[in-house]
Amino acid sequence: MEIISGKPYIDDGDIRIFDVNQPAEEYVWHRDREDRVIEVLEGQGWQLQFENSLPFLLREKMRFEIPEGEYHRLLKGYDNLKIKLHKIKNQTECSKN
Repeated sequence: MEIISGKPYIDDGDIRIFDVNQPAEEYVWHRDREDRVIEVLEGQGWQLQFENSLPFLLREKMRFEIPEGEYHRLLKGYDNLKIKLHKIKNQTECSKN
């Protein structure tokens, strides 16, 4: 599996916009360094796939969690995908503060 090196998206605070005009090769398997809750704001036809699972269609107002370290990838849709990203601090980080 390939770790993402570039950014086929734009960050605007906690909003992330994935560009449908980016080549499909830019949307590679990767994993995140923290738990995240994703809220889909806009975008048609995009899918998310977790390792060893079939992809599922992302729909507006959908919310789901991506656990830290779990491989996943996006499959391009028909227009730009706009999500709201909520990073979740784990309990060990919270107890250190």
